[in-house]
Amino acid sequence: MDGSKRNEGVDMSSPEHSGGGSVHLEMVLRNALTDTVWLDTALETVARQPSAIVRLFPAVGRRCGRWMLPEPAGWSVDDAARVLLLLRLPDQSEVPQLYRHGDAAEKRAVLRALPQLALAATTVRTILLDALRTNDTRLVAAALGPAARALDAAAWRQGVLKTVFMGLPLAEVADLSERADAELATMLAGLAAERRAAGRSLSADATELLERLRPEHERVQ
Repeated sequence: MDGSKRNEGVDMSSPEHSGGGSVHLEMVLRNALTDTVWLDTALETVARQPSAIVRLFPAVGRRCGRWMLPEPAGWSVDDAARVLLLLRLPDQSEVPQLYRHGDAAEKRAVLRALPQLALAATTVRTILLDALRTNDTRLVAAALGPAARALDAAAWRQGVLKTVFMGLPLAEVADLSERADAELATMLAGLAAERRAAGRSLSADATELLERLRPEHERVQ
């Protein structure tokens, strides 16, 4: 894919990633906050002065909070607030730097915002691959969310294999049913053999996926 192209790998028509999805996210966040003054000011500020995101983005957890929201599943207050700040940016050129210099919570917010950001496809892939190289389960899980549609098949398979290796639930992997293939089955079978040799086993969801992907004559009877 040409590096000059924008983030085309995600279906922006789905409710989760459309403008309507961000409106709903903002509504959920506002309902969870007792005071929205700081958030309102921050959103207005980054819309007028994009460079302000550099100082506001790290402050979100302290100013808004870090507790879990009722939805989306697994999202915290600071996740949602940071994503909304990113979506208000008229100029998103600072986003790669926010990811690069951010702590784990800030990086996860960037990863979760990627499907809705107008970044070059090469930039999206660079961020995703960096997250997948870490040993932080939060970042690996976020990198294999909807934004992972920007990854090629080989990188995506390696990400799924790492998810299994780290013991993360495969339910967190977006598009698993559509993208899982025979090559992934081969990789999972290799990991399963290593686990058996060490007296261990794959997780139940990984075993189920492997059995589903294997040709019928190779399945465990």
